[in-house]
Amino acid sequence: MELEQLVHFLAVAEHGSFTRAAKEVALSQPALSRSIAKLEDELGQPVFERQSRKVVLTDAGRLLRPRARQVIDIVARTKAEITDDGKTGTLRIGAIPTIAPYLIPEVLEAFSQVAPDAKIEVTEDVTDTLLPACSNGAVDVALLALPLEARYLEVEPLFDDELLLVVPPHHTFATKDVVHLEDLREYPFVLLNEAHCLSDNVVHSCRSQSVDPISIERTNQLAMVLELVALGHGVSLIPAMAGRIDESPRRVYRRLASSPSRTIAMVWNRYRFRTKLLERLLGVIRDVGARRSSTA
Repeated sequence: MELEQLVHFLAVAEHGSFTRAAKEVALSQPALSRSIAKLEDELGQPVFERQSRKVVLTDAGRLLRPRARQVIDIVARTKAEITDDGKTGTLRIGAIPTIAPYLIPEVLEAFSQVAPDAKIEVTEDVTDTLLPACSNGAVDVALLALPLEARYLEVEPLFDDELLLVVPPHHTFATKDVVHLEDLREYPFVLLNEAHCLSDNVVHSCRSQSVDPISIERTNQLAMVLELVALGHGVSLIPAMAGRIDESPRRVYRRLASSPSRTIAMVWNRYRFRTKLLERLLGVIRDVGARRSSTA
């Protein structure tokens, strides 16, 4: 069993497609198929079940997948420790969807200035997926929102991100300079679904002011929340990092008197070897967080 075969196996498992996996690993599809076939011959059983439109893992494939990741991670970590010059290598950064598009670009741009020869891979996912990814090394550092239940992980708060009220331009609150949360008691809310921690932040902020938000619609994307608000389906509370770059005339943002906020933090595994390159990335994230904190 060769390391390259495990890389090919994980690519197919991730994409559920030989075609897409072949593009990722820069191989022709027949070459990738031969690599997987050789792996299956060595194991004595198939790792994929070929269906009409996709491939899925067999029982053997499901057993192999986490162990293949461990093997590749061990090799990558060993190489990183031996060749740790703080300038080259690959790091993986994760972030939840309500942070990633508004903070990751700034981090990547700043990091490219201090380590132009390094590579950063970005993973956008929900908190419940990113926390175990930090634990098992699939992600080196994640940008998340507090509170977190993160056993054995280092959690470092960076800055507070205020939650702003967003309404359509014709709304009663569109012309008010400051709105009180209790004023929203009778208005329907549009929120992200329960998998996104932003909804917990919004509900907690409202309930701290004895307001129980009435949620009539939930979506998977912040962009859809904004569109539904613009169409008059309800109001919502949106992170300032998102609201401040929204230039659409179809929405108006207002501050709340109680200034509700969420705390952005970075999370990493304290027990894993930290390369010089990772230390540089953590430093860049701290600097970006400090700038955000000073301009809040």
